[in-house]
Amino acid sequence: MTDALLTPDEIRGVYAILPTPAVENADDPSVEYTLDRDETERAVNALLDDGVDAIMGAGTFGECATLTWEELRDFADIVVSTVAGRVPVLIGATTLNTRDTITRARELRRVGVDGTLLGRPMWAQCDDRNLVDFYAAVAEAVPDLAIMAYDNPEAFKGKISPEAYGALAAIPQVVAAKYPVFGPQFAEDLEAVAGRMRILPVDRDWVKAYDLDPDTATACWSGAASCGPRPHVEMGRRLLSGDIDGARAIAAELGEAAVGFFPEGSFALFSRFNIQLEKIRLEEAGYVMAGPCRPPYTFCPEDYAAGARASGRKLAALHARYRDHAVAH
Repeated sequence: MTDALLTPDEIRGVYAILPTPAVENADDPSVEYTLDRDETERAVNALLDDGVDAIMGAGTFGECATLTWEELRDFADIVVSTVAGRVPVLIGATTLNTRDTITRARELRRVGVDGTLLGRPMWAQCDDRNLVDFYAAVAEAVPDLAIMAYDNPEAFKGKISPEAYGALAAIPQVVAAKYPVFGPQFAEDLEAVAGRMRILPVDRDWVKAYDLDPDTATACWSGAASCGPRPHVEMGRRLLSGDIDGARAIAAELGEAAVGFFPEGSFALFSRFNIQLEKIRLEEAGYVMAGPCRPPYTFCPEDYAAGARASGRKLAALHARYRDHAVAH
């Protein structure tokens, strides 16, 4: 943790998303404490040793919705203490209402996180006014905590509009957004924020975003990095050093590794089993031992799971290849 607020200009490189490792019986609802503390520490060190530029956690497949507060707080504490100031740490504080979110955000800042990956309440859909007011309230209550808005249209019942992005960018603590699948609206959203915050695409779309605005497309988010981050780190190195074609080649490999991960090619269908599919992919890759899903998100159709396993194997192979290439050079 740093005392100063994380700024948009400091957001660079690969923001790796870490699952919340679970003990072997975590899918049993009678189990009161499910955090695998040792694996959390080991996984953080592995990601840092392999070169990621920030650690994020307690989003969707980080199981923010199914962790107890004790588990979430302990997870944050272990991540922060293991990172020991080497890279920024952003941990989710999303709840169903503003007051509980503020309570969690304050405590996470006390634990030492630099920022929060923050989705909006989703019991009822927030229109632009309520969405912006929510983020403004959290920012006012915890002024020294950076906020990465979590723009997931399936989880939060709609995508953040360009107008809302413009208003969010005027809040100093809102330094970034975790963006969904790259599409035509990305350019509109970039224009709306006018460089005042960073909009992070997923890893395989990073070069596309960089083509639109190299001055602000300085980072990506990656859940796949927890399957082995060497290709992601190398893509970032190439991109930010000016080797655009080299970065584009790795982005294409990451895109190919994602083929079949989205059931029937549908993000909406994927989102119904997001947690399960991500953890199945992680377990197959073997880089982080994510453990079983916490209830109620435990069942996944086998044909969907097969696609996740195939993606995990491809990502593990990419990680091994780029790791070996780095050792050879």
